[in-house]
Amino acid sequence: MLLSRVITALCLAAFALAGIFLLPTWGFALVFGLAAGAGVYEWSGFLRAPTRAVRIAYVAIYAVLIGFIFVNEWLYGRIIQTVGVLWLGVIVLVLAYPRGRGLYTRSWLIGLVGQLVMVGAWSSLMAIRELPFGEYWLVWLLVLTTATDVGAFFTGRALGRRKLAPLLSPGKTWEGAFGGLLLALSICLVALLVFSEWSLFNALILTIGLIVIAIFGDLFESLLKRATGLKDSGGLLPGHGGVLDRIDSIIAASPLLAWGLLG
Repeated sequence: MLLSRVITALCLAAFALAGIFLLPTWGFALVFGLAAGAGVYEWSGFLRAPTRAVRIAYVAIYAVLIGFIFVNEWLYGRIIQTVGVLWLGVIVLVLAYPRGRGLYTRSWLIGLVGQLVMVGAWSSLMAIRELPFGEYWLVWLLVLTTATDVGAFFTGRALGRRKLAPLLSPGKTWEGAFGGLLLALSICLVALLVFSEWSLFNALILTIGLIVIAIFGDLFESLLKRATGLKDSGGLLPGHGGVLDRIDSIIAASPLLAWGLLG
């Protein structure tokens, strides 16, 4: 299990780095759009008993939306701000669970949120890549989310005692979350201070803020799986489950990073 998890993670990292640094803008948009499209298909499983036709139509809507946004780049900023605010609202929903449980039985609402967060994540990655040194910001984001996940996984296994969100994800612990925060902070904060002109205060706020929202992105997916009775969002990635299980933190953190960088 652990070996397959590591091999899959290394393959995904190589694929992501090649896409970030080697592909032209249209190629980056296509490849990362397809990757997110797999996540969109898995998200459609959170709808109530969706047929295959419904799931395909759901992905088709996403494809049309990102295609329209790609030729209208001025929409990036507005979408990023909208989805950034949405993720701040998601934090409230996760903290309030199981209150508001009725919201998650409404397929139209879950479907709308799914389109917003997935289109928002794709738009955020596109906007970040177009910035000066945007490729390096994307790598920094991937390192942050990966370090948060890895730190939480190993610290939780070794030291985990107190449940972080027992009603949502019994396997996650406060010790694991703190371990993930420390590992990501030690790598990404140092990188910002060494390779950028960000002040210590701003770099600290940005890094901790993104780590926290990454953790909530993971918990929100757990909430949706809990509400719909799904064990895993999918099984495409050996050792990781579905695509959503691998990118949920990126989906949550990328709009806030893009929002911060775009000002």
